[in-house]
Amino acid sequence: MTSTHAHTAPPETAPLSFEDALKRLGQIVEQLESGTLPLEESLLLFEEGVRLARASQARLDAAERRVEELLTVDDDGNPVVRELHTPEVKA
Repeated sequence: MTSTHAHTAPPETAPLSFEDALKRLGQIVEQLESGTLPLEESLLLFEEGVRLARASQARLDAAERRVEELLTVDDDGNPVVRELHTPEVKA
């Protein structure tokens, strides 16, 4: 038996890129705004959207910290150079 409402959530094990997370959020918004989904499916999509939004915000915050570090100078006006690590954020 197949559902008329395709729920195409990405696999939980593979973290999405920032751009893919935004694309998926757009899809979720469209599905929720359609008003045609059953309540339980709407709740599942909403939960997925909240997780994606939080993960995306964490990535934005990390990128902002990286930029701030890159623009940091010491008391003598020399750039402060540190190895930057990209945190692994799961969506």
